[in-house]
Amino acid sequence: MITIRKSEERGHANHGWLDAYHTFSFASYHNPDFMHFGPLRVLNQDRVAAGQGFPTHAHDNMEIVTYVLEGVLEHKDSMGNGSQIRPGEVQFMSAGTGVTHSEFNASSDEGLHLLQMWVFPLEQGMTPRYEQKAFPAEELRGSLRLVVSPDGADGSVTIGQDARLYAGKLAEGERAELPLAEGRIAWLHVARGHVNLNGGDLAPGDGAAIREEALLAIEGKGDAEVVLWDLPA
Repeated sequence: MITIRKSEERGHANHGWLDAYHTFSFASYHNPDFMHFGPLRVLNQDRVAAGQGFPTHAHDNMEIVTYVLEGVLEHKDSMGNGSQIRPGEVQFMSAGTGVTHSEFNASSDEGLHLLQMWVFPLEQGMTPRYEQKAFPAEELRGSLRLVVSPDGADGSVTIGQDARLYAGKLAEGERAELPLAEGRIAWLHVARGHVNLNGGDLAPGDGAAIREEALLAIEGKGDAEVVLWDLPA
């Protein structure tokens, strides 16, 4: 069963420097029907103006994944990490017992476009942890590349939850398939472009809640970029 959540149904907040869409309840956006999906708690699609960003703030007991679509994200945290994240890179922060960090658009003249996704951890009170990895464009093209997993399989980032994140770029007619094990659920998010999922069309910003589907087949309809979470029910 596949239930599509259209882009325009998401929460939306435009603060001038930040134009944000929320798939699930976040900040001032509250929708009791979309609090989370399995352990996937947050899926925000943000556009940050040049030179702007989020000043130092705190998190705890959350697994946070950031995926940059365009631009460069500047990150600093209380663990001593300072880095820049570019398209094709995945940043991961396990907030655990507590961490503070800041995130800014590193450019003074270009916008920043990113996805930030939060996942409930399997265990609370763990030691905070940071990881960042780059995935070559050719590994994302025409496929679903594993970029986050609980065991670091295939060079992926390691998350403290039984969850896997796949990322892919699909041109017109390119097709990628992924089996979904019994008892698992999945969430597909179309970051940009159009795709067809098991016969149903999705547009930019659309999401799909997937249950009881043995095989997921995603076909590009023009240049598209997607992320797909494979989750415990």
